[in-house]
Amino acid sequence: MEHRASRVPKLACVEEEEEEGPGATPAQETEEMVCKFMKRIREEETSVTGTVVRAYPPIFKTKSSAALLDMLVEEGPSSPKQVPAMVRYIHQWLEANEFPEYNLYRPLLDLTEALPADVVMALLRVAPSCDRAATTMWKTIMCSCRTAETAMLVLLDVLANWPEHSTCTSDGDHTPVLALAATVVMWKILQMPYVPHVVTVHFPRLFVHLLFQVLFSTLDMPEVADTFWKGCQQQHGLATDPNSFAEQTLKALLCRLHYEDVVVAMEDKRGWDTLLCADTHHCAVGMLAREMHHASKASCSAVAFHLLGLLRKDMPCGDLAAMAFLVEILDCLNLSECRDSVLEVMSKNLQSECREMRRLALRGLLVLGTSVSAAIRMWSLHERLVELLQENDSKMLRMTMVLLSRLFLCNGAPLASPLALQLAGALLPLFDNDDSQVQACSMFIFREILYFSPEEEKKALKSYVHQSLLPLLFHCHDENQHVADVSAALQDSRETLHSSATFLHRKDLQHMLQLGQTWKFSEGLLAEDRSRAAEHVRQALRYLESPQKPLREAAIRFMGMAGRRLRGQQQELQLICRALECLTKDRSSAVSALALETLHVLLAIQSGRYSTMQRLQDQLRRAWRTRPRLSGLGCLLCRMTEEES
Repeated sequence: MEHRASRVPKLACVEEEEEEGPGATPAQETEEMVCKFMKRIREEETSVTGTVVRAYPPIFKTKSSAALLDMLVEEGPSSPKQVPAMVRYIHQWLEANEFPEYNLYRPLLDLTEALPADVVMALLRVAPSCDRAATTMWKTIMCSCRTAETAMLVLLDVLANWPEHSTCTSDGDHTPVLALAATVVMWKILQMPYVPHVVTVHFPRLFVHLLFQVLFSTLDMPEVADTFWKGCQQQHGLATDPNSFAEQTLKALLCRLHYEDVVVAMEDKRGWDTLLCADTHHCAVGMLAREMHHASKASCSAVAFHLLGLLRKDMPCGDLAAMAFLVEILDCLNLSECRDSVLEVMSKNLQSECREMRRLALRGLLVLGTSVSAAIRMWSLHERLVELLQENDSKMLRMTMVLLSRLFLCNGAPLASPLALQLAGALLPLFDNDDSQVQACSMFIFREILYFSPEEEKKALKSYVHQSLLPLLFHCHDENQHVADVSAALQDSRETLHSSATFLHRKDLQHMLQLGQTWKFSEGLLAEDRSRAAEHVRQALRYLESPQKPLREAAIRFMGMAGRRLRGQQQELQLICRALECLTKDRSSAVSALALETLHVLLAIQSGRYSTMQRLQDQLRRAWRTRPRLSGLGCLLCRMTEEES
């Protein structure tokens, strides 16, 4: 208290009252008021003779202090500037009198009701570590319906500003107050037998501020805050770090408001430990949000609304944590009232340099995208979403594809030519993606691009459509066990293949697909342009390594057909033969046998030993495989083989 002595009213004053000058300070005004009544107090406490003034013990332990308090209650401060000084006086009086005989409720509540910011800030400045006297004053303020609401709002403002908050009080004092000091006050309040109603009312804001203080005190602990905290540890016997203390206060808040299950669930999942690490803080925040969602959607709605307001402002340190919490409880908001605000926040953070923030923004947009009206308004994001397809992140890729699909489904708008080409090029590799949802979405969007492309832009898309034919053909044989509905996946492939054939005006290919003759599609594809055979071979090579047996078999058959059209192109034939040779030891005996047979034919072609009789045998063999019931073909094939031998 020594460094604040000049602000406390002096009680040892002169006998004669001095006139107050025009430039008197607030402290001098309070001192004048105190001295005015000290003259009367001394007269009452002189000796019987009235000639000697007794030597008193410290003034706060005498009847003089009681008389002064009576005066303060009756007359109050003559100026608002005196309020902080009077708060300091009341604190000193309580500090000197552990069991006060006089009730201080009325003067303290009157002062707080008149100037709540002055009283709260003065009390935080005079007793930042919340000693016994300050705790008594806080309990008085927070348990009164006259003062609790306004005082709580000031405390929340202090909590919201890390590491310190500065508000100039009526006496001109603008000394910053540490946010940790307000946390200590809340910790003391939460230890009361009955939690003040105002804590329940302002739970969402208090919860958010304490949650952020855990992060802020982990990331940045300035020297002034560290020094203050060491004093608090000594005074209250605290053995924790500031971030652990903020977390402890947060847990106390949850328990006092009957969210013990949330605290226990977080403990079981080691979420509280994760919350104390800066790198994993946002993950723990998401976990806490999910637990809160299970416990109370009403509370989550209020928390989400408050977080939304914070995210619309600049939050350089806490935005990731705020977003992590918000996306988990977004469905608790009444989106009909705040959909535009959510869309604004998510769209802004979709441009973030932080990958995790982009991922969270995508999750939020997916929730919004379930509404047709929101999906229509989100069309402006399609360019950014196309850029995100380059992300090397499977989760982000899936979310981006699903969101793009919804936008195309709800908008059906053509793309500008450069963007359409960029998107078409990005979609082709996704036909082979291991994620069935990504695969299905990529085919759907590709069909939409082809359907909505203006005539003048179709020429530029043709090269991408040509490249799509073979992958789509192979996927017509896909039996991916990771796909929940195999028939739906095959249907997607056939529909997209038909769209590509239609786009290229290949009526022959369309007719084959309509008849379900996908096995003839390869021949039709190769028959149109022999110059593309080598390109198709290189496309087909990767399907020889497919985990799906039907895809490997389809690729082998295509290699055989393409190889016959590559006669004389030794480099391409050797490439095919080397690939097929590897498959002769395939884990599937059917695949290895087919590879060996195809390799034998291609080697014969390569050496020039492929006769007309062999060609006819191959044709009959293919016909017999497609129509095994025609037993006569099998007999003819056997007879021709015997004659050749």
